Amino acid sequence: MSLVWRRMRTLVIDYPHWAWTCFFVTVFLALFVDLFIVNRKTHVPSRRETFTWSAVWVSLALLFNVFIYWMVKEVAGSDAGMTKGKEFLTGYLIELSLSVDNLFVFLLIFGYFKVPKEFQHRVLFWGIMGALAMRMIMIFTGAELVEKFHWLLYIFGAFLLWTGLKMFGGDDDGFDPENSGAVRFITRFIRIHRVYDGQKFFITQDGKRAGTLLLLVLIVVELSDVMFAVDSIPAIFGITTDKFIIYTSNIFAILGLRTFFFLLADLADRFHLLKFGLAFILSFIGLKMLLPLVATGILHFQDDKSQGFGNFLQRYVNHEFSQQFINISLGVVLTALVLSIVLSLVIPPKESKWF
Repeated sequence: MSLVWRRMRTLVIDYPHWAWTCFFVTVFLALFVDLFIVNRKTHVPSRRETFTWSAVWVSLALLFNVFIYWMVKEVAGSDAGMTKGKEFLTGYLIELSLSVDNLFVFLLIFGYFKVPKEFQHRVLFWGIMGALAMRMIMIFTGAELVEKFHWLLYIFGAFLLWTGLKMFGGDDDGFDPENSGAVRFITRFIRIHRVYDGQKFFITQDGKRAGTLLLLVLIVVELSDVMFAVDSIPAIFGITTDKFIIYTSNIFAILGLRTFFFLLADLADRFHLLKFGLAFILSFIGLKMLLPLVATGILHFQDDKSQGFGNFLQRYVNHEFSQQFINISLGVVLTALVLSIVLSLVIPPKESKWF
């Protein structure tokens, strides 16, 4: 594993193959235990089971966070290990908080298609398997583009800021299965028998193989994940451009999403202010990504860049305060999440805006 500092960029680590292997083995082993042992028989997860698995997924993410710190520390020192550890934790919290917004869309999808509760776990499981591949493609493609065209970060920042302000305004387009062009497109090219046949995705009808309604639901869930990835992936680019950190924090957040769905399904209306917390996080990250561009613009009008405010801006543009900004980002994300959850519990909702 090699270490290199790049001017105007974040700390870059060349992760060994065994680090990726450790990550994928951990993920697939946990998914195997979840699907083929714990949930071998189709059933509705109990509240105790849901709490247990929620703790398992969060614990796995935190243990992997410790693993990243140890791995980087052994080669690059404790400061570099701490930096990467905080990048992972901040990215995980951002992706987890933004993924919670997916839960309400999943509730809408499952409600519209009247998916039996005992089959919802299977749909979410295979939805995550698809997300493993799709997000890897999106993240690595995005990282390569940012590496070659650094100015794309400013476009991401502007997009996140616009999205956050739009959420503050209460404008939620959401996903409407009834009027979805995606659903019409899918059924045009894939033969769908609009009934449920247990937990099967495919059946044979009139001698022809056809998908069940459960397959249609799975495809719609996958499409909704892509829609949300458009928001969430640029957000973590505001923290780091490290592909390993971005992908692993993304996947660990998605892994817990399936269990959190059952944990929060009955409490959707209780967290009515969480959306504003997410809007603040998106706006903050977007603004943070745009600050270097603003600082560079101001520097053009500074006569003396060696003293005072001009010196500060020059040092900021040179990324001399990267560590401090990681600490600030982690604190802002945690505060926004905790505050929005606490206020949701204290202030009763006027009317649910999720449905």
